[in-house]
Amino acid sequence: QVRLIESGGGLVQAGGSLRLTCGISGRPSMLVTMGWFRQAPGKEREVVAWQIFDSTYYKGSARGYADSVKGRFTISRVNAENTIVLQMNSLKPEDTAVYYCYSDTQNGRDWGQGTQVTVSS
Repeated sequence: QVRLIESGGGLVQAGGSLRLTCGISGRPSMLVTMGWFRQAPGKEREVVAWQIFDSTYYKGSARGYADSVKGRFTISRVNAENTIVLQMNSLKPEDTAVYYCYSDTQNGRDWGQGTQVTVSS
């Protein structure tokens, strides 16, 4: 059974930084993509950033970002492991949300339990 394990959420002042990490325990089938969604109170879940693992699924950049976080957030893969990091800089109060890690394989999508990020003004 595959389980996604997130860490790194917390409380930070506007303009500050946080780093989220997501790793996979168990034996996933071949990964296509890992990334992050977020959900703020009263809002729908929205994609934040993604890292494509399988080069057959992309041409050009293996990473993508929501417009609202471009230039502030950076997603990266830890070496050749099934672990991703989301570095969040210049945080804004509107970034406050529960952040969910996900992974896509040919068998479908798995989700992490979510980690709270709160940015105070």
